[in-house]
Amino acid sequence: MGAFRRLGFLSAFVLPALVVTGFYLGGPGNWLSVAFVFVFIPLIDQWVGLDTANVPEAEAEIVGQELYYRLVTYVWVFFQVAFFGWCCYAVASGALKNAIEWLGFTISVGLVTGGIGINVAHELGHKKSKLEQFFSQILLMFVCYMHFFVEHNRGHHVQVATPADPATARKGENFYAFWVRSVFVGYAHAWHLERERLSRKGRSVFSPTNSMIWFTILPIALCALLTVAFSRISANSWIVPAFFFAQSIIAFSFLELVNYVEHYGIVRKQKANGQYERVNPLHSWNASHLISNFLLFQLQRHSDHHANAIKRYQILDHVDESPQLPFSYPTMIVIALVPPLWFKLMNPLLEDWENKVYRHRAIAA
Repeated sequence: MGAFRRLGFLSAFVLPALVVTGFYLGGPGNWLSVAFVFVFIPLIDQWVGLDTANVPEAEAEIVGQELYYRLVTYVWVFFQVAFFGWCCYAVASGALKNAIEWLGFTISVGLVTGGIGINVAHELGHKKSKLEQFFSQILLMFVCYMHFFVEHNRGHHVQVATPADPATARKGENFYAFWVRSVFVGYAHAWHLERERLSRKGRSVFSPTNSMIWFTILPIALCALLTVAFSRISANSWIVPAFFFAQSIIAFSFLELVNYVEHYGIVRKQKANGQYERVNPLHSWNASHLISNFLLFQLQRHSDHHANAIKRYQILDHVDESPQLPFSYPTMIVIALVPPLWFKLMNPLLEDWENKVYRHRAIAA
C-alpha cells in the first residue's frame, strides 16, 4: 500500500488535536471538532469521492500482517488514555464557562472516545491476540461499554440481520427506539451469554471469572480514581464524574448510531428449518468514501468485516454487490437523528434491496 494510504490512517489523531485546540481557543472553539466531523468530512468526502480499490489478493496476506497498521491502533490506546487525563484536567480547571462550552467540549470528547476509540476497540477486540483484546477492553472502560466486548463478538456477529439481534434496526424503527433496545437489551444479552459460558464450565454466575461483573465494576472504579486524582484542582467534586458519564453516554450513542446505519432493515433469509442463511456481503450497508474510511479505519466496508470478522482493517474489501449508502457515516448519522428524513431516504433503498435479494433469489431458487 502506498505512503498516502499509510498516512491516511493517521487522520484519526487529528480529532483529539482539534479538541485540545478548540479548548484553548475557548468559546465556540469547543465545537471545532464537531464541525470537522459533521461539516468538513462530509464535504471533502463528496469532493474526493469513493475509493472502491481493494488490496490485490496476492498482496493481502502480506499487508494484513504489516506491523505498521497494528502499531497505529496500539499507539491510539496510549494516546487516548493520556488525552482523557488531559480532558479531566480541562473540566476540573473550571475553564469551561457556560453550558454551551460544556456541551461542545463533551460532545467533542465523545466523538474521540466513541467515534474513534470504540472503533479501535472494535478492531482490536476481534483479534486472537490477548494483548489486543486487553487494549480493546481498556478503551471500552473509558466509555462504560465494556459489555460490548462480549455482546458484539459473541452476540451481534452471530445474530446480525435477524430479529434476535438487538443491534440490528428494524424497518420503520426510528433511532431513538432502537437506542433503547440496543443499549439495554444488548447489556442484558451480554450477561446471558456470559452466564451460558460459565454454565458450560460448571461455574456460578457469581464466579470471579464472570467478565460481566468486572466489566460493570471497572468503569465505575476508573471514574472514582479520576475523581480523586483531579479533586484537588476542582472546587466541585461532581464535575469529573459528571463529565465522565456524560461523555460515555455520548460516545456509546455514536456507536449505536453507527449500528443503526450499518444494519437498518436488513434481514437474512430464513430457511425451511427455521435457521437463517449464512451472513454474506449483502447483509450490511456500506460506504466506500475515501476520507471517512481513513478516519474510521475502513469500518464503512462493513459487509466484508461481517463476512471475515478477524480480517484487519487495512485489507477490508469494497464489495460492489453490497447495499451502498448514499452518503458516508458522518452524514448518515445526522440524518438518522431526524426519523422522517431518514425514512424518506432509506426506505426506498431498503425496498430496492429487498426486491433484488428476496424476489430475485426466490425466482432463481
